[in-house]
Amino acid sequence: MSESTAREVWRAVLGDLQLQLPRPTFETWLKPTEGVAYDDHVFVVEAPNPFAVEWLERRIYHALQKTLKKVSGREFELQLKVRSEGDFYAVEQAPATSNQAGSATPTAQPLFEMRSFNPKYSFESFVAGPSNRLALSASRAVAESPGQTYNPLFLHSGAGLGKTHLLQAIGKTCASRGMSVLYVTSEQFTNEFITAIRNRTTEEFRRRYRSVQVLLIDDVQFLSGKEQTHEGFFHTFNDLHNAGNQVVISSDRPPRELVSIEDRLRSRFEWGLIADIQAPDLETRMAILAAKADQLRVDMEDSVIELIAKRVQRNVRELEGSLNRMVAYSQLMNVNISLESTLQILNEMAPEANARSIDPQRIFEQVAIFYALSVGDLMAKNRTKKVALARQVAMYLLIYELELSPTQVGRLLGGRDHSTVIHGAGKINGEVTENGQVRKDVLAIKEAIFA
Repeated sequence: MSESTAREVWRAVLGDLQLQLPRPTFETWLKPTEGVAYDDHVFVVEAPNPFAVEWLERRIYHALQKTLKKVSGREFELQLKVRSEGDFYAVEQAPATSNQAGSATPTAQPLFEMRSFNPKYSFESFVAGPSNRLALSASRAVAESPGQTYNPLFLHSGAGLGKTHLLQAIGKTCASRGMSVLYVTSEQFTNEFITAIRNRTTEEFRRRYRSVQVLLIDDVQFLSGKEQTHEGFFHTFNDLHNAGNQVVISSDRPPRELVSIEDRLRSRFEWGLIADIQAPDLETRMAILAAKADQLRVDMEDSVIELIAKRVQRNVRELEGSLNRMVAYSQLMNVNISLESTLQILNEMAPEANARSIDPQRIFEQVAIFYALSVGDLMAKNRTKKVALARQVAMYLLIYELELSPTQVGRLLGGRDHSTVIHGAGKINGEVTENGQVRKDVLAIKEAIFA
């Protein structure tokens, strides 16, 4: 610990928290933080602004301190402070223009709203694969010709698969060309709208949101159930779209499944292009890890990368989080990154996430819920196509996630022969690789099981 820098220690803490917290919370509040110094008693972390410091202290200070102790093995007083202005990445406002009377008229909108912007999110750093190629191509097209190609562009996927990365890559590209761009999460939009109503500054709110050339709204599903916010966003969307300005929206599900959002909003989300991002296959996961290792300037053997890619399958966020934690732990503990040490470190870092601790009954329950069946249907002799598929998915999960033997699985499924189990699990294993819909369904079930 004495030879480790504050940056390395805090990177390990963030890697741990990345797997504990919801993605919007981590991306908005924790990702921009940085460890800057420590002594025998105090560990200092910088956040981008006073609002972020206040939020972290009020909401998750205990979790931060607990994770810091877990990673460092020492008890610290965690001190949060605002980062100095020199550390900000900011884009200046366009110069003031003169009106006919000769007085200066300030430009109302900065080129790019940077509060939640991550400079690492660019098209160049986005790893392409079969699961995200449509979304990437569409995002590039929008960045090149905003308001002219796909408007709106609606990106959807499960957590941690790259929606925010693409949104901010679009924003960064457009801003670099001198366009006015605003990136906000739906939570920020809602909070600002409510504040505007309370403070009677709705006109200022309208100008802020409706004067931009590119509006990027992240995680729009969190607008669900907020009628007044729906009204505000509806008119904002209409004004921007009618003016030919670009709107890009992300969500964890397609528009038709946003049942708590007004029909008129959902219909507008479908006006342009809807592009989904699916979970990456093994080769793409390995490419993501290799790219991330290059960013961290860490040499890693292909066998190590493959091991991590096989162990972490659900999303890119967990993939990068696991790598961050492993690299930071190896630096803190002065352990070389080998195949053996990687396996040991991964097991030590997240024993609570070990799938073998899951009760098989939970797998049966979640599979049954997903396919609208009962657990009894999975155990019975019913051979309808729907039941057979659900039963094979359960076999696959029991073998590949819980590492049970085919004989054990057969016994759990009402005394079926082990050869039947091998065939069923093998069939799903093949389809997970080749069939995008099956892969998406299995990942959705896994997220429910391990939530």
